[in-house]
Amino acid sequence: MNDAQVHDFVAVGIGPFNLGLAALCAPVPDLSGVFLDDSEEFSWHPGMLIEGTTLQVPFLADLVTMADPTSPYSYLAYLKATGRLYPFFIREDFQPLRAEYDAYCRWVAERVPGLRWGRRVERVEHADGVYRVTARVVATGAEEVHLGRRLVLGAGTVPSVPAPLRDLPGPAWHTAQYLQHKEELQTLGHVTVVGSGQSAAEVYLDLLEDADRFGYRVDWVTRAPRFFPMEVTKLTLEMTSPEYARYHHALPMARRDALAREQRHLFKGISGDLVDAIYDTLYRKGRRGEVPTSLLTGAEVTGARWDALRREYVLELHHEEQGRTVARTTRGLVLATGYRAEVPMFLDPVRDRIRWDARGRYDVAFDHSIDVDGREIYVQNAEEHTHSLLSPDLGMGPYRNSVIINAMCGREVYVVEEHIAYQSFGVEDAAEVGADPLVALGAAR
Repeated sequence: MNDAQVHDFVAVGIGPFNLGLAALCAPVPDLSGVFLDDSEEFSWHPGMLIEGTTLQVPFLADLVTMADPTSPYSYLAYLKATGRLYPFFIREDFQPLRAEYDAYCRWVAERVPGLRWGRRVERVEHADGVYRVTARVVATGAEEVHLGRRLVLGAGTVPSVPAPLRDLPGPAWHTAQYLQHKEELQTLGHVTVVGSGQSAAEVYLDLLEDADRFGYRVDWVTRAPRFFPMEVTKLTLEMTSPEYARYHHALPMARRDALAREQRHLFKGISGDLVDAIYDTLYRKGRRGEVPTSLLTGAEVTGARWDALRREYVLELHHEEQGRTVARTTRGLVLATGYRAEVPMFLDPVRDRIRWDARGRYDVAFDHSIDVDGREIYVQNAEEHTHSLLSPDLGMGPYRNSVIINAMCGREVYVVEEHIAYQSFGVEDAAEVGADPLVALGAAR
């Protein structure tokens, strides 16, 4: 089946960011879009919907509110429609349950137009000012063609596994698959969690809680020198601002890449409450005797193999500070090793229309466009190397979508706040080292 209509854009991937784009586009009469995803329905990290876990951002960081607080697709609108508004109010906790955020997104997905589920995009071509997006219907194998003047790429990230742990046989699962394999892991007798962030901590606590009941041991190994809490002080949170995005985007690529490593704990650390909950659980269980667990910091997995005869993994752990390498065994692995952006193969026919940086990544403009003309192809959550920690932040999704919608429409559909921070992230040009400070002050006035 071919979609004969030439849409204003075709969006690939329906995660929270492109779903938010669909919700914000719904009331815009002169903007036509179609959204394609190979899943049969919306599903947000199903492997990590652990009972009781919450978002690390407040409910205002939903799909639409920061762009349009009056939207019928807000989190509060969902709560009202499902009879949950008063219980949420009485709960007095701004952070929604992760499972309820997933349910909210499903509620929105049932109501916004233009979503096409079960469509696997195979090829994107361009001719005569139109992008031709060929997709395969997963259920039937039929081919579809969708046409659009622009593309919005929200295909998401893919699980990242370090080379020593990649393609291991046996019960080794990335956290993306954790809940699907939790029961199997609990029968193995010994499970090791590898990783350092929020997901590692959530899985460790979830397994720790049941370790004595099911009779297994659970260990946690991280190459980080300590269990870093996420920094959520208010002046640090101002780094999720248009001002910081502009400042970061203007830095040289090498400096941006260095900052990406230095700033990981700002948004990839562990919530302080979760760190405390882990300690409290260890303390509570420790009253009954030794807890079958260990937590090892500063140790990087530099090698791993599966011993099929013993049905266990042999891990080679290198401790950087001690300069020692040791071996440990375990019967199951949970890899909380994060996600990475990946350029989808379906873009191969239009690679010449895309800007690339020296490291083969998208060269993303400040307005999130990546095409050579700067007005045809936009990306969602693939610009951490250019826009810093704003890229994966749920609360900045409506801001980015406002920028993209305004660019596609050529007018201000949604008001975009340009200045929200009290602090400055860089010095003014006139105040560079060596400049006369009185001259600089006079210029500032």
